[in-house]
Amino acid sequence: MTVEIAMLFWAAVLGLVQVGAQSFALKAQEGNAYTVGARDEHRPATGLAGRMERALRNYLETFPIFAAVILAVYATGRTDMWSEAGAQVYFWGRLAYLPAYAMGLPWLRTVIWQIATIGIVLCMVPLFDTALLAVLME
Repeated sequence: MTVEIAMLFWAAVLGLVQVGAQSFALKAQEGNAYTVGARDEHRPATGLAGRMERALRNYLETFPIFAAVILAVYATGRTDMWSEAGAQVYFWGRLAYLPAYAMGLPWLRTVIWQIATIGIVLCMVPLFDTALLAVLME
């Protein structure tokens, strides 16, 4: 298993952790009666529950891009030090992002988000030359 695929796996585990964190935070806010029901009446998540909901939504915005890039690098056999480092930067950045968001640390959270996003860009490095050539040759 390559480092990139391992990090993709652990990023998926982190996604499940975030789903659970958001669920438990909403349950703590609203109680069982609301969370086990059909939730026909919308109640906005606030406080920690709201932060966990937004953190999950943000994760779900970046994870598909990360997964697509990792799978492209792996499928083309272009894994290298850039994609390895980038996959680790993304994962550890996203892992740090969750508690930073939960604690409501605005500047630090933003910096951590940017670091994780740079991780995705690093993963793309091995593909830039072949992707550019493919476009130019068309």
